[in-house]
Amino acid sequence: QVHFEESGGGSVQAGGSLRLSCVTSGPTFNKFALAWFRQRAEKEREFVAVSGRRDVSRAYSDSVKGRFTISRDIAKNAVYLQMNSLEPEDTAVYYCNTNPPTESWGQGTQVTVSS
Repeated sequence: QVHFEESGGGSVQAGGSLRLSCVTSGPTFNKFALAWFRQRAEKEREFVAVSGRRDVSRAYSDSVKGRFTISRDIAKNAVYLQMNSLEPEDTAVYYCNTNPPTESWGQGTQVTVSS
């Protein structure tokens, strides 16, 4: 079973930046596409960004394209999300998981963007 531990969230003003980290454990890291998801207050969890197997491809939701960058460090079993030009609408709890996601969600990390 794969486990996920997210970190790096915090409170920033609009226009600021944060870098989220996620360390995974379990089956071979390279076998899976890894993604970031987020859940805003009173909303369904939604897809944010994905790094394909072995990081050969990346894709983003329209709402973050051009502002967020996903990357992964295979040696460290880690995936990252660099978030720039943050907007209040980015306020959410951010999670990482495989894509498609397993049922094993971590605690997430809270990102709060003030205007």
